[in-house]
Amino acid sequence: MARYTGPSWKLSRRLGISLSGTGKELERRPYAPGQHGPNQRKKLSEYGLQLQEKQKLRHMYGLNERQFKNTYLKAGKMQGIHGENFMILLESRLDNIVYRLGLARTRRQARQLVNHGHILVDGKRVDIPSYRLRPGQTISVREKSRNFAIIKEAVEATNFIPEYITFDAEKLEGTFVRMPERSELPAEINEAFIVEFYSR
Repeated sequence: MARYTGPSWKLSRRLGISLSGTGKELERRPYAPGQHGPNQRKKLSEYGLQLQEKQKLRHMYGLNERQFKNTYLKAGKMQGIHGENFMILLESRLDNIVYRLGLARTRRQARQLVNHGHILVDGKRVDIPSYRLRPGQTISVREKSRNFAIIKEAVEATNFIPEYITFDAEKLEGTFVRMPERSELPAEINEAFIVEFYSR
């Protein structure tokens, strides 16, 4: 199943979460898209709820179905709680941390920066968005890419950096200090539903 590339606002409204992270999609019309407006009362089945939760998380991180399921399976081999490990693995992807550092306004933009070779990990170019960061690794912008308007604009607009990373806006350099805790990850996701979905 291919990665979704359609309008993210429509998708945000359908899933009931802000995929851009700004919350703007739901401010104007906090209901699902469709000709009947806010009067579409659909009671989701248990399977529907599980599927919706999976789609929310998958679209939030912008993965295709195969990548998403592979990450889920990898999380199952780790010690600890399956659903939490899964979210921690998603969060420690390079494209996500580039987004969290504020070097890009969206995860989609962050993925492009990584794909096009603008991002260094420990001083070496890494162009694989799914690269999994380990605590202590440094993420920086390649010298040639430092004056990119999209990076400058994103950094200026950033007002929140999670505690598991540090960022120096002057140097455009951040460190993945430690693995995030569940309380620092998206609260609007119920990962237990996702575990149930894949356990069917």
